[in-house]
Amino acid sequence: MLDVVGTVVRLGLAAVWLAYGTAKFLDPGQTHVAVQAYDILPNGLVGLVATAMPLLEIIVGLALLFGVLTRWAAIVSGLMLLAFIGAIAQAWARGLTIDCGCFSGGGQVAADQTEYPWEILRDIGYLTLAVWLTVRPRTRFSTDGWLGRGRGNSGLPVHDYSGEPEGT
Repeated sequence: MLDVVGTVVRLGLAAVWLAYGTAKFLDPGQTHVAVQAYDILPNGLVGLVATAMPLLEIIVGLALLFGVLTRWAAIVSGLMLLAFIGAIAQAWARGLTIDCGCFSGGGQVAADQTEYPWEILRDIGYLTLAVWLTVRPRTRFSTDGWLGRGRGNSGLPVHDYSGEPEGT
C-alpha cells in the first residue's frame, strides 16, 4: 500500500515541476521579471537563474515522472522548495508586493493581490511530498524499480533482522 501512496506522491510532484517548469520555460522574459522582482540576486545572476530554474524544474519533473533517481530528485525538489519558501518569506517580510511567478507571470502586483501565506503553505505541502520520497523513494512503475534499485526504502540491499544484508 505504501508503494501505491509513494507512486501517487511521485507522480503528483512530477506534475507540479513539469507544469511550473514548462510555464516558465515558455515565457522566459516573464520568468526574468519574476526572478528580478524578488530583489535578492545581483543583476548578473538574475538571467542565469531565470534560465536555469525552469530547466531544473523540468529535469526533476521528468526524473520523478519516470522514477529515475527518485531519492535524488526528491532531495533536489526539497532544496528548491526550501529556497522558494525562503524567497517568498523574505519578500513578504520586506513588504514587497510581487506575485511568486510559479506559473510564469510574476513581478509587481497590487498589495491586495499578494498571496504569500497561501504560497508558503502550498510549498510546505509540496515539501512534505519531497520529504516522503526522500525517506521512501520506492514506488510502483518506476525505472528505479525495474533496474533493481527500488529494493527497500533506500535503494540499498535489504537487511534481515540480524542486521546482515540478505544473501551473506
